[in-house]
Amino acid sequence: TILLSPCQVKSTVMAKLQGFEFWRTTLKGARYVVAPMVDQSELAWRLLSRRHGAQLCYTPMLHAQVFIRDANYRRENLYNEVCEEDRPLITQFCANDPEVFVQAALLAQDYCDAIDLNLGCPQMIAKRGHYGVFLQDEWELLEKMVKLANEKISVPITCKIRVFKEVDKTVRYAQMLEKAGCQLLTVHGRTKDQKGAMTGIASWEHIKAVRKAVNIPVFANGNIHHLSDVERCIQETGVQGVMSAEGNLHNPALFEGRSPPVWEMAEEYLEVVKEHPPCTLSYVRAHLFKLWHHTLQIHQDLREELAKVKNLESLADVSKQLRLRCQEEIAKGKDVEQKEGTLPFPHWICQPYVRPVPKEPVANGNSQGSEVKKKTVCQKRALEDSDGTGETLSKNKQKKKSRNPNKNFCPEQKPKYIKCEQCGNPKGNKCVFNLCRGCCKKKAFKEVADCPSHGLRFKTKAEKRKAEEEEEERKEGLVEENGRPSSGSQPLAVTATELQEQPQGQRLL
Repeated sequence: TILLSPCQVKSTVMAKLQGFEFWRTTLKGARYVVAPMVDQSELAWRLLSRRHGAQLCYTPMLHAQVFIRDANYRRENLYNEVCEEDRPLITQFCANDPEVFVQAALLAQDYCDAIDLNLGCPQMIAKRGHYGVFLQDEWELLEKMVKLANEKISVPITCKIRVFKEVDKTVRYAQMLEKAGCQLLTVHGRTKDQKGAMTGIASWEHIKAVRKAVNIPVFANGNIHHLSDVERCIQETGVQGVMSAEGNLHNPALFEGRSPPVWEMAEEYLEVVKEHPPCTLSYVRAHLFKLWHHTLQIHQDLREELAKVKNLESLADVSKQLRLRCQEEIAKGKDVEQKEGTLPFPHWICQPYVRPVPKEPVANGNSQGSEVKKKTVCQKRALEDSDGTGETLSKNKQKKKSRNPNKNFCPEQKPKYIKCEQCGNPKGNKCVFNLCRGCCKKKAFKEVADCPSHGLRFKTKAEKRKAEEEEEERKEGLVEENGRPSSGSQPLAVTATELQEQPQGQRLL
């Protein structure tokens, strides 16, 4: 529990800037914003984006509970990334407990210009952890979190949200956060369910309605692929700034209004990584996959190579090979041919990746649609031969078949596993207790027994330890009985009495 005196609380609130004053002064009227992205908006990428037009950046989403308890996590994600070029900067946390959120914010407030509460992450990890957009229906909790943070931390509190389907509910949601103490609101114009293949188009109408209803700065997020989208969004919604995530990852020069060759951005990013170590290799790899996304669809061999390499130099080497191949295509005049494809530019030019629109269902939720779906499923299952061989296997099964020609995919011919007597999982074929490995391990440990089929040697190890202890006791007994160490061993020390009993000549030795 964090305790501050009323005077401290009052001075904290009075000292920090709020609302539009905070946006104009601390954030310098930022209009071009790089979104908080898990494992993707790290220091090196933020610095690259700032060099090419970004005016404000967020840290990756940090887990408040882990940030409090793990000093290494704090150092790796914020403390060691303090850089004068990397300002203004907002640190984002995910949390579902007011006290935990405030404690994390207090540890981070000296290293950033504001603290952001993530209320927009729609991923499964957020659902399991109960944070992000999965808190958007718990208004009482969110009001308490924002209010407590606004009272106790020395920098402004901001929030990033997703919209509800209903515009009026979204507006009331935003007004509640503003009233609780939120000083800047980022609105992602998609609902909780709009993700992955169902991402779809973000609603600027929702964002526009929120902007009109609140008296704090608003950033828009969604549908930002080019600089023209940024300007159009500001005009249509009236927001103070525009945030980009996917568009920025595929083209870090988006806010400059440029679409440079991919290798130009990739090589500059790798240089920044070298200038500001350490940077996790997986982050660098992920950025190169995004930048070279369209090219890697063509050069599949280098895609696999990029996934396998284990150090920064090897990643740079793969990127160089991709550049050389693209330059060969340009020399052969293939850039003109590429423009006629589905992409607006040749694949080696930085450009957004637009997810394909999901196929429309055959029927709209009626019984006929269900029947059609069942028929489709049955037809798909019928493609496999009864013996599980042939070209009718799925691609995944064909790969497994190539690795193991004797593998059997036919359900009727697969061996039937006997269930574990305790938990119902398949038991070990030769388990002495007729249990699965987990249950067998518990039983063998409790009874000090062995199970060769599961590689458990509790009894053997216990007997070995007992034999070693008996041998040690036997040796100690011999020493005590003879008054001297057993043959082959050397005396560890000579007592003063023994030394006095020795002849003078021997004492000198």
